[in-house]
Parts: sequence; C-alpha cells; structure tokens
Amino acid sequence: MDAPQAGNPQPGKPQAGKVTISDLATRLGISKASVSYALNGQSGVSETTRARVLALAGELGWYPSSSARALSQSRSDAVGIVLFRDPVQIGAEPFYMSILAGIEGVLGAHDMSLMLRMVNPLTVPDSRSRDLAVYERWAGEGRVDGVILFDHVRDDPRPPLLNRFRMPFVRLGAGTEVLPAARNSNVTVSQATDAATVVEALHERGHRHIAFISGPVDLLHEERKTEHISAHAARLGMTVVLCPSDYSADDGGTATVAVMAGLAPGSPDFPTAIIYGNDLMAVGGLQALQRLKLRVPEQVSVVSWDDSILCRVSSPGLAALGRSVSDLGRNSAQLLMELISGHESRNIEAAPGLLQVRESLGRNPF
Repeated sequence: MDAPQAGNPQPGKPQAGKVTISDLATRLGISKASVSYALNGQSGVSETTRARVLALAGELGWYPSSSARALSQSRSDAVGIVLFRDPVQIGAEPFYMSILAGIEGVLGAHDMSLMLRMVNPLTVPDSRSRDLAVYERWAGEGRVDGVILFDHVRDDPRPPLLNRFRMPFVRLGAGTEVLPAARNSNVTVSQATDAATVVEALHERGHRHIAFISGPVDLLHEERKTEHISAHAARLGMTVVLCPSDYSADDGGTATVAVMAGLAPGSPDFPTAIIYGNDLMAVGGLQALQRLKLRVPEQVSVVSWDDSILCRVSSPGLAALGRSVSDLGRNSAQLLMELISGHESRNIEAAPGLLQVRESLGRNPF
C-alpha cells in the first residue's frame, strides 16, 4: 500500500497544530454530538465515554475555541479596567503594579482576560466626558463581561452609564458608606480609620502643627483623606496645612517647597511633620527637603500614605501606612467574578492600614 502523500493526511488523523471535535469523533468512532457533550460537561453520554473523550483531547492537545465558547455563552471571558491617568505616571507607581498583580491572579484562575486602557486626561477635550467613550464601546461591542472602577469622583458618571448597559462593576476603594447594589459590589476603605492611625502616631511623638500634601482633591478618596486628617487633628488640638499635588514625585517636591519655603524651623508656622498622599510624592518631598537644607527626621518628620519598595529603599527610609495592595486587587476581581456568575452583590472592607515605622518618623524636636 502506498504511503499517504504530503498534504493528504490519513483519514481520522488530525493535522498538526489543529485538532477539531470532528477529529476526536473520528478517532473514537462516536458522533460529534457525543464528543461535544463530553467536553462541555453535559449529560447525554456515559461516564466511560466522557473519560475516553477527555483522555484523547488531552493527548492530542485539544483546546476549546475561546471565540466559539464566548458566542455560545454570550460571554467575552474578559474584564475591563480604564485608568483615567497619564500613562507615564501610572508606570512609575508601584501601587498600580501591585493592584494589577492581585487582579491577574484571580483572573488567571478563572481563565479570564484583562483589557486595560489608559486615558490621559490631557487628551480629553471635555473633562466631564472622562473615559466614558471606552465603556460605551466595550459595552456596545460586547468586549468585556464587567469592569473594575478606580478613582471615584463626586457625581461619578460611570456607574449610571454601566447600569444603563446592565454591565456588572466593582468599585475599588469606595467609602465604607457605599452599599452594594444590583450588578455592583465594592471593595471599601475606611479613610477615617487610616487618618486616625497616622495623625495619632504624629501626636504621640509631640507634633502639633503638621502638613498634608494630598493627591488631586477632585478624587473622592483624596477629599475624604483631607477631611478626616483635618478633623482628627482638630480633635487632638493639632493644626494642619493643606496642599494638593498630582501624585508625581516632581509635583510632590514642588508642593513641599510651597509649604515649607521661608519658614524657620521652630517658628509657630513651621510644620514639624508632613503626610504625603502617596509614595512618589513622599520621595519627591524628601528630595525637596534636602534642597531646603531641612533634616529628616531631626527637623521634619515624613510619612507616606502608601507603602512600597520606594519607601523601603529611600534614604532615610520612609515611614508609611502599609496594607496588602495586592489583596485589594484580588478582592475586587473576586467580587467581579461573583457578579458575572450571577451571585448576589456584596462589599468587602479592606483591612485597616498599619503604620510601618521607619527612619523618617521622629519626635517633634521643638
């Protein structure tokens, strides 16, 4: 018998790199319907047949078509995140890398993909429209099964838009007063608890006049940080100088100069401690204090709201409010998986931050 010629595979033998349900059916001598039932965990075949089908599929390296599966389930098997920030700034923030690592860990376990878009606010003609066009396109094209929202603002237009499209979503970093709703769960953070932790640590070390250099105050979590730091300091008889920044190291340094320049150490208006809204601003602040010839912590203590590798390797080491940032990502992804699967919405409250005491935190010397 002549050997089969190249390009004419033997009947029942799948071509290299391409295995179909028909190939499996031919090899096993059963119908394509039976193979489909077995592969999809449906009734209609015996357990013996199912085992034979799965064994051969594994042997031949068969995988289901993701596009066909998505069509049959009316699912995209993807979730979306839009970050309304300068991409360069996001790339420099360890916070986002840890968040995304936590999210990807959950998505990988569920065989789900992540669609990540970054929209630079400087490229949006009307700031009120934000990143809404991305969500509208994703919903209209069925690109994602749900989304995770960051950076909440007052009268945020995204939840109403997502509700209109019946798109499940999770708010990451919502206030503890935000309740779950239909197709919406939340990972909440108590800014009041974290503010008390930081302010009380400074009060215990004798600081009475401090500064807070926040991120953009149009962000709801920064607005609440500012409110709670000011309120808790007032209860303890402390005063606070407030100065917003943009989360970058450079602007954190600029804000530090604005707060400290021209003030003599020991004078009534001189802040003996500065709280920064994130680690990048704290690093920029350290550099600015060095340029101003102010010693840390001998003259000024420094505390970062976010802990990261930057805080641990800076000189001096930066005291920071530490939390498991990857857990925030994992919990938000888990809640979204539950919503997509039809489970009831719920909230998960993040564990309070713990102050990591390092060299930049000292006693008030004056």
